[in-house]
Amino acid sequence: MKYLNPLKLRTIAATLVAFAFIASAVAPLRAQQPAPGQDKGTSRSKVERKNRAPVSKEVLRVKLPKAVEVVLDNGLTVMILEDHRFPVVNMNLQMSGAGPIFDPADKPGLANLTAQMLREGTKTRNSRQIAEEIDKLGATLGATSGFGSTAASVNASGLSDNFDQWFGLMADMLMNPSFPADEFGKLKQRQKTALMQQRTQPGFLSQERFRRVVYGNHPAAVFSTTPAVLDSLTPEMLAAWHRERYVPQNAILGIAGDVKASEVIAKLKTALAGWKRTDYKESLPPNAKPATEGKIYLIDRPNSVQSTITMGNIAIDRRHADYFPMVVMNSIVGGGASARLFLNLREEKGYTYGVYSGFTQLKYAGPWSAGGDVRTEVTEGAMTEFMRELNRIRDEKVPAAELEEQKRSIVANFALSLESPTELLN
Repeated sequence: MKYLNPLKLRTIAATLVAFAFIASAVAPLRAQQPAPGQDKGTSRSKVERKNRAPVSKEVLRVKLPKAVEVVLDNGLTVMILEDHRFPVVNMNLQMSGAGPIFDPADKPGLANLTAQMLREGTKTRNSRQIAEEIDKLGATLGATSGFGSTAASVNASGLSDNFDQWFGLMADMLMNPSFPADEFGKLKQRQKTALMQQRTQPGFLSQERFRRVVYGNHPAAVFSTTPAVLDSLTPEMLAAWHRERYVPQNAILGIAGDVKASEVIAKLKTALAGWKRTDYKESLPPNAKPATEGKIYLIDRPNSVQSTITMGNIAIDRRHADYFPMVVMNSIVGGGASARLFLNLREEKGYTYGVYSGFTQLKYAGPWSAGGDVRTEVTEGAMTEFMRELNRIRDEKVPAAELEEQKRSIVANFALSLESPTELLN
């Protein structure tokens, strides 16, 4: 592959067109002026790149460990990666169909709060007892279900020599949550405080508007809940969501660490014998369509000294044929400190401490976005340079040397990630 074929980027629409940014005022943006003592043609960058480091042209080879995979009688898919280097075990349980993407339209946050409440009490343990047992065992245990996700996730880790104890606690939390009203009331109060704090953050406001603009009526447009919705939710609603959605036939349990597959499978069959399959099946909403025309949305924050810029569009899902070209394209444009956006807006222009791009690949088409914080007075110049780089990746072939460098970097980072049990699990 000598260059990135622009046709490979067709799923991001003709150009990356949906914008949202925070500015300090609604006044028209002025043309950028050079800094005092700086000629218009002089670069601000003080970094001198000698490009003399020896670089191997060989492609790094990695050896992936093979997982043991089994489906239990209740439909639960189990994947086990044995890793006996350290006496530690990591577990991650993903339950498809239990994420906020399936929240009722008038109950955003139901899935998220259900997950958070799992460790606040079971039929045999209260919140304090669960916390004390986790601490005594030196384990970690929690559940999450972030907005935009299709799944709820239960994570646990601990030492292999007391695996039975902390896994038993995880199983109890998973199958027997009690959703106590007093703990739920405390959680809602914490959530309301967090919501107030969120609304003071430009990054949150920018992402909230961005998701709403690019996703429209799709459930992925929802980025947060509201105090009114929190007040309307009850423990009974959470229990009903858990009863319907936390089911084994839609779940994958990943285990990595100091275990023997045959032994841990036998333990799972015993501990999860009471977790029965149902007829519930995940059904995703239709994909939203990418925007086809450029628009700018302004959220005014008076007295701000920075503008938070977020731009992008709906891209692709994880199974799309363009996934790997997108990975490489993103790495070139804004994947790190050696990417084009960073070198342009920080090193060359001095507009920012850092700007980046990224994209989310899910079961449905996720967004590709680029952005960062820039000084308010250089907002127009920053927008110009963002668009220059986006047009450049679309219209010009990537030089062979730059392409090969980024490909090697991606492979090397992947190889390094295999040293981490949690990354192996993912």
